[in-house]
Amino acid sequence: MFGLFSTHALHLADKHGIFAHLVASGPSTALQIAESRGIDPETTERLLILLAALSVVERDSDGNYRIPPELTPRLDSANPRYIGAFVHHLATSTIDQISKLDAYLIHGKEAVDAELPSPFDVIYRDEQSTADFLAAMWQISFEPSKELAALAGLGPVRHLIDVGGAGGPFAVAALQQYDDLAVTVFDLPEVEPHLARTREAHGLGGRLHFAAGDFFKDPLPAADCLSFGYILSDWEDEVCVDLLRKARAACEPGGRVLVMERLFDESGGPLPTAVMNLSMHVETRGRHRSATTYTELLEKAGFTNCSTHWSSWDKHLVMGWAE
Repeated sequence: MFGLFSTHALHLADKHGIFAHLVASGPSTALQIAESRGIDPETTERLLILLAALSVVERDSDGNYRIPPELTPRLDSANPRYIGAFVHHLATSTIDQISKLDAYLIHGKEAVDAELPSPFDVIYRDEQSTADFLAAMWQISFEPSKELAALAGLGPVRHLIDVGGAGGPFAVAALQQYDDLAVTVFDLPEVEPHLARTREAHGLGGRLHFAAGDFFKDPLPAADCLSFGYILSDWEDEVCVDLLRKARAACEPGGRVLVMERLFDESGGPLPTAVMNLSMHVETRGRHRSATTYTELLEKAGFTNCSTHWSSWDKHLVMGWAE
């Protein structure tokens, strides 16, 4: 019931440097934080009280607040496990979409969204919106991608096409593990300058490439492996099968496709998958699915020997092979 306040407290504490102060300066009172950041002391205190109740921060008997060591990587903007951009997306973009659920319940999604533009026309509407979205996707994808790249066993692969690969979180994770691999990110033209910055930042010169295209209109480039990370959950089943058929046509004999998504378990959880399933309903046209459902979609598209590989994160791998 109180999740609305929790998310906004996280967002505001990050936006106004409360977490940055605690990372840099260590345990501090609300007054010390407020004075250092130039923000209101009473509001700072109330935010910190809530964050302490959530165990995001801890408060000692002298009124000093600290971030527990195990949470510091998630709240430190200099750490690769930082989640501030994704929380920003939830608090400033997703929250604006949630109100549509009321109309969906009365009229249905198809009727309510009939006159609305495509989801990614909205997400990529301008440079700032594109940058914010790609930053959020990087933060929820890069660390899990390291384990997913290992689970995929890409040692024999020479060229991977990352379909809708955005700013390159999976591409970079794979390239860092497999020295003989080259990756091409296939995405809309708006993404190219952002991937160029990723290439430069990680020193991936001639190994990380970009191909501009629209996967609804254009064929996918040929390769011995194609990957879809957080892509199929944006679209209906029929669209997913069409995209996977395109991947099957582009996949060289003996190649494979990687589908990396949050997956429902047999009980209908876990919570992050259930939450993002509702988010997909209002922000895109898709849904989250079980491993069994993704296997069925892969088989309809012509892939065989499908297998599921569970990670220690909330994003997992379903793999299919082209005979």
